[in-house]
Amino acid sequence: MTYELTELNRETRMGGMGSETTREVRRIDLTELASRRADIADELWAAATDIGFFQVVGHGIDLDHVRAAFAAAEAFFALPEDVKAQYPLRKQFNSGWESMAQVRPSVGTPDQKESYQVTRPHMDSLWPSDEEVADFRATILDFETRCWELAMSLLSLFADKLGFDRDFFTRAHDPSSAGYQSTLRLLHYFAVPEDAEFGPSTWRAGAHTDFDCLTLLFQREGQGGLQLCPGKEMDGQEWTSIEPAEEAITCNIGDMLMRWSDDLLPSNFHRVKSPSRDEHRGPRYSLAFFAQANRDVLIESPLGKYPPITAEDYLRQRIAANFAR
Repeated sequence: MTYELTELNRETRMGGMGSETTREVRRIDLTELASRRADIADELWAAATDIGFFQVVGHGIDLDHVRAAFAAAEAFFALPEDVKAQYPLRKQFNSGWESMAQVRPSVGTPDQKESYQVTRPHMDSLWPSDEEVADFRATILDFETRCWELAMSLLSLFADKLGFDRDFFTRAHDPSSAGYQSTLRLLHYFAVPEDAEFGPSTWRAGAHTDFDCLTLLFQREGQGGLQLCPGKEMDGQEWTSIEPAEEAITCNIGDMLMRWSDDLLPSNFHRVKSPSRDEHRGPRYSLAFFAQANRDVLIESPLGKYPPITAEDYLRQRIAANFAR
């Protein structure tokens, strides 16, 4: 299948198993950011332009808030399916619950997971009641705000390096606007039987790049499976596993920021592999915040490498290609 967007056509080539290799995923300490801006910006730029991925510690989001968000997510996914189905995915707004509906162009088969998307302006009637999950809405919205604040801090550092004004990306992701479309995604990858064998088309999440400017991913220790493949090695498909750590947030550049930087900042492929026999086969939970520019924002490549496109149209095309129903 041929897609209108170059990013999707790249993705169709990434369905194979490939091989595994070791490479450094840099860990960057954000402590005392205000007084260390230039040095931290240099570290982020070096990591992002190398493999498109990095981890941040000293980020200011207390682990108690992270654990509370994970607990809320786990409680929601433990609800009966008919209850969760009362809050169905509104695909055009990237809000609500779906199960095994995301089909990556790379593999053409559904990801082995369910997810619940929170996009603030489009959550009417999509919140479970307090009887179903106590304090769910308050806990998740508080966590989303903390994620947004951190993402804007990181994007301000990339703005410095790109020659944009410091608040360029903060204005583009304004949460007070009805066009806000950044998303917090709660994810539950299903447990698999101990004797299960997996072929080349079965993935917890098939190879893909992210739609957004910047992704923040929170993982639980012992629940691995995330792998990355830098674009310069995509034809050889050499994948590197990223070990989860509770105190570290794994970050990656998305396609929107790649366009805004004329490809200086690469949006690279990643996937979640099915576990081997000696790996954790229980459920896997993660929390992902996607900083996606507001709908009316024009993503305009400074040197003209990509045609201008609104963030609304860009996200619409990406979602349409990734959801089967």
